[in-house]
This record gives sequence, structure tokens and C-alpha cells, in this order.
Amino acid sequence: MTSESVDEFRRRARAWLADNLPRLDSGDAMVLQRDELTSWRRARELQKKLFDGGFAGICFPREYGGLGLGYEYKKAFDAEALAYETPLMLNVPSFAICCATILDMGSEEQKRAHIAAALRGDEVLVQLLSEPSGGSDLAGVRTRADRRDGRWMINGAKTWSTWAFAADYGLCLARTDWNVPKHEGLTMFLVPLRHPGVTINRIKQVNGSVEFCEEFFDDVDVGDDAVVGEPGKGWEVASRQLYHERRSMGDGSEYTSGPGIAEAEDISVDLPSLVEETKQAGSERVRELVGRALAHRVVHRQLSEHVFHAVTHGSLPPAAGSIIRLSMAEVHDVENDAALAVAGPAATVDDGTGLLDIGTRYLGRQIASIGGGTTEMARNVIGERVLNFPRERAADRGVPFNQVRHGKA
Repeated sequence: MTSESVDEFRRRARAWLADNLPRLDSGDAMVLQRDELTSWRRARELQKKLFDGGFAGICFPREYGGLGLGYEYKKAFDAEALAYETPLMLNVPSFAICCATILDMGSEEQKRAHIAAALRGDEVLVQLLSEPSGGSDLAGVRTRADRRDGRWMINGAKTWSTWAFAADYGLCLARTDWNVPKHEGLTMFLVPLRHPGVTINRIKQVNGSVEFCEEFFDDVDVGDDAVVGEPGKGWEVASRQLYHERRSMGDGSEYTSGPGIAEAEDISVDLPSLVEETKQAGSERVRELVGRALAHRVVHRQLSEHVFHAVTHGSLPPAAGSIIRLSMAEVHDVENDAALAVAGPAATVDDGTGLLDIGTRYLGRQIASIGGGTTEMARNVIGERVLNFPRERAADRGVPFNQVRHGKA
């Protein structure tokens, strides 16, 4: 506990930020590109500054490198940090998903080693969940981990892993028992991505981004110390991981630092500036489009706060994190649709105005409806686990995984 009040903490953070981090409106700030390794090195340097300055991991426990402070301290720091360059790209998935999952489900050794290393900027962690043939059925993974000479040998493939090229470790869900139903035969591993048996390829999207990766595991051997949770209980870990993922996608995590995904500079569109740049402030139609998008953003911010506190106090179940994840996708879509409507045909031409960025963003519009689990999956979770609707029928429920039919056979 600290005797420092929130206001005192805020004033100290304000002074430290002014003395140590570059302002976004200065020539010293670097525009971080999530596709570039140089940006990831910069983010690690900024994170180390935060750690050395005593402002890293505000809500993480002190024994694992954090400050052990409450959510209100984090929000105070976030507000003061808005004008400064901070390592936002480390928030998701490294802090808000992976470190949060290790905090909840990992061993004491894993917590002390990896959370502290991430807070110092020494490690970046990512998720290794989706598979080439898996779709939205996460529990149907076929990447396998077999016991051999006291070690675990991992073989298989993962895909759509965000920023794996820049990471040191990945939380990898693998099948360790094929004779039980799919949810019961899984184990979560913390896998070093510089292992000689790991091959990482980058995936180029239609908008030119190469942030996603695919990974191939060929006899990647890890010890029991790599198991997160218990062998065979990987679904419990994955469920907690998904809880953190949905909250973080909806900007409802206490483990982030700075503005959330919905308001990050490379995700959110500065609509008022766009209106000014296109000289359409006098258009009633444009004002209506932009006003609607800004209203969505304000409502989402308030909804995120409400759901966070409701889950914390127990009036909503943890699955309610899907509510803000679904809301984030709606905000993103409305904002991008409005931006394209305001920019018009200029968003398709590189004429030096910078409006082509609006068109490029629109090409990736669906990302918000897919990342962190699809919006359809979010609706299912809300219906079944928040509103208590009947579960959908599943033909493979209770069936040993080695008896489940796959493909067209």
C-alpha cells in the first residue's frame, strides 16, 4: 500500500513525464510502426524508462515488478500520459493479456521471471492460439505436445499471431491427450520463440500490414517449467486468457498504460481534424456522421468503465468482458465508415494530402470484428454466459478428440 494520494501521484507523474518522455507534438517523438522492429526496440527503451522512473506496471503486484496500486492510479497516469510518446504497443497482448494470464494462472517462478522482465522492457510476450484449420474453435487445436525423456516435444502450427516476430515468448495451447474430450486434453506452454525448432513467417494483409505471423513447431522441447497451470488443464488457462483478451480489446484492462486500443493514434481516426482538412465543417451531413462516431466513442469509454467495475465488484460475471470487446468493434466500424464518407474519393488516391491513409485503414476495417475472437463469438458468450441463454448444440461435446470427425470425411 502507498500513503501517496491519487492527486499526489498524478502530480508526480506529470512532472516526471515532462522531464523524461518526448511530447507527441515535439520533433523528438517517434511515430511507432507496429510492423517495424525498430519501433519495438524503441518501445522497449521507453518501457525501461517507465520502469526506472517508477511508473511501470501500476496495477501489477510489487513482488513481480509492479507498483501494486489501484485502478484509479492507472487512470490518473493515463490521463497525464496522453500528450507523450509511451510504449503503447506493449500493452496488447504482452501486458494486458499474457502477463495478466501468467499473474492469474502461472507459477510463482513464472510470475517473478516473466512479468518483471516484461515490465523492464526485457521481454515481449504474445499469444499462440489460432491454427490454420481451427477457425473459431480454439479448443479444437491440433498442435501437439508429447512427453519424451522427461521433456515436452511440441509439433504443429499456429497462425494469425499478432506481432510474434517481435516477441521473446508465446503462450502456446497444445494437445497433450487425444483420448479425452477436446477441452480436457489441452496444456498451455510458455514457449521461447528463439528456439531453433520455431519458424516464424510474416503474413502480408491486403492493406500492406505484416503484423500477423504464422509459426511452425518442429520438435520444440521445453521442460515442465514451461507449463502454465497444470498439464491437461490448459483450457482453464486459455479461458482466463480469453477473459483478459476480451477486456483488453474493449479497453477495460487495469494492466495497460496510456490510451486504449479504441483511442490509440494508429487505430483511431482524428475525425475533427479530417473535417477541417477537407473543409467540410459547414456540411450538416458531415457533422452528423462525425458526431455519431464521436458519440459512440464517448459511450464506449463509459461502458468500458462500467463493465470493469461491475466485474470487479461481482455484479457482472467475468464473461461480461465480451460486452466491451463487442462495443469496441462497433466504435471502430462507425468511425472508419464516417472517415471514408468524409474523405470520399480522395481516400483512394495518393495525392500528397495524406487522405490515402483513410482508405488504407478501411481495407483493414474487419480486423476489429475478428481480432480477440469474432463479434459472433462475443455475442455467443454474452448470450450464454451473461444472459444465461441455452447453449448451442455441439456434435463433439463429450466425445474423445481422437474420435471427432475432421474435414469432409
